[in-house]
Amino acid sequence: MIESAGNGVSLTDAPYYSLKEVEALSCPPGERIQLAGSAGFTLLIPMEGQGWAQTEQERCALDRGNGWLFEPGMRYRIQGGTVGLVLYRLEFTAVRSDFMQSGDWPDIAPQEELLRPGPVCCRPVSQCLLMLEEVVQNRQGREPVERFAGQVRFQELLLLLMRANPTAVPVIDERKAVQHSILYMQEHYPETISVELLAEVAGIGRTRYSQLFKEVTGQNPLEFLNRMRIERAQQQLLLTGDRLHEIALSVGYSNEYYFNRRFKGMVGVTPGQYRSIHQTGTRVFAPFLEDYLLALGIIPVAQYCHPDWGKQDYLQLRQVPTIDISSGDWQELARYSPELIMLDDGFRRWHLEECSTVAPLFKLPHYQEDWRATLRSAAAVFGRPERVREVIAEYEHEARLAKGQLSRSVRQQTVAFLRISAGGIALYGCERLGYTAPVLHQDLGLTPHPLVRRLTSGQKRVALSAEELSQLHADHLFITFDRLEGEGRELLETELWQALPAVRSGTVYEVDFMAWMNYGVLAHRRKISDVLQVLA
Repeated sequence: MIESAGNGVSLTDAPYYSLKEVEALSCPPGERIQLAGSAGFTLLIPMEGQGWAQTEQERCALDRGNGWLFEPGMRYRIQGGTVGLVLYRLEFTAVRSDFMQSGDWPDIAPQEELLRPGPVCCRPVSQCLLMLEEVVQNRQGREPVERFAGQVRFQELLLLLMRANPTAVPVIDERKAVQHSILYMQEHYPETISVELLAEVAGIGRTRYSQLFKEVTGQNPLEFLNRMRIERAQQQLLLTGDRLHEIALSVGYSNEYYFNRRFKGMVGVTPGQYRSIHQTGTRVFAPFLEDYLLALGIIPVAQYCHPDWGKQDYLQLRQVPTIDISSGDWQELARYSPELIMLDDGFRRWHLEECSTVAPLFKLPHYQEDWRATLRSAAAVFGRPERVREVIAEYEHEARLAKGQLSRSVRQQTVAFLRISAGGIALYGCERLGYTAPVLHQDLGLTPHPLVRRLTSGQKRVALSAEELSQLHADHLFITFDRLEGEGRELLETELWQALPAVRSGTVYEVDFMAWMNYGVLAHRRKISDVLQVLA
């Protein structure tokens, strides 16, 4: 028995892997290769293309960077994907080093040692493939030393794979894994997607995955996928002039009849009827998007309100009835006979998809803080693209004039914006993120206080501690109160607040919550007006 010198660690349990055979395989698109189980372990390392390896129990995707290790005797087959698959099949056995004492070469299972059968991450890909090519070249050599070099290089290849595939099973956050599979859906929804594939992407068994998916989304995976496809189709129907057959294909339906049936079952009207909605003087309800409609000259049949926030008074839609979005009473909405309900990305928080019982839904593509892109999409729905150019030009002209005025009156004085509630204080950032930064610091060129830059780098907003608030020595403070958690106006009576330079100098300005917590162009114009009123 061999012992290591100095530390007493036995080498008798250290494995040695003997490479028996290397074979290059090419599997054309759609073709299958059936392979019998070998006496040793079989490692598949893809070189090019994409495909699958399948046993009686499971199926695994193969592509560059993702291989598979089979146990001895296991039968399997390989199938080429849409572009075919080129790979190497390596057969090897594993023996313990104590064969040097006993003369035996007892096989051992890699899962008992350092490499488990199943999916194998073959990364870094370039390094893995380079080692594999050297193994192949050395095995083709005539000299024993070259063949020995091939065995050594094979050990190094396995070492690389062992380090990329630790045998300790990681703890999976199952809900995050489901969200990861949803992201995969969003990127690949036009492709053929099965529950098995999604479960594989999540790294969870099929039955458990389906159960978790229903818990997270309220739908089964294929229902969710079909809803996603129909939503994309709705966007194309109203935002493009593409033919129905082209739209069906682009969202994953090869059969236009099946697409029409799915669409009507989910939306309530046919794709053709849905497309004609904006051509007939549409009566629309668009919660959170009223700003964009009004900018385009469209008056909604109703406007949203909230018992804590109220309604968007800055839009002056006094004659337009309100709908409490927190109530879930959509029969009230039905009284106003909307023909289309247009939603933004915030619909999930308020369960606004339930409005589909009243009228067909349309979910605008989500453009984050890019109000110009949102406005263009809304204009495309209602056939008013020329109005967009006018609105943007008017806003930019107004912003340029205001910036010139403020550069003369404010100069290098600093500003900051706070959102205050009983739950705490939020400091808004100064980059091109959030409700206020694009207007205050980009369009108007106002200088943020250094603390704003330091605390909010790369973020829309941050929670402000009492100590950090005491360091906010901005020359001007704009504040608004969020009533959803309680306004928190008691802060204004504290010594901490009273000690702030802006408070002492009387340069704190309370602004309208609904106008300042909105991305719409009319909300941004209101911000400009508010700033000019106190700083110009």
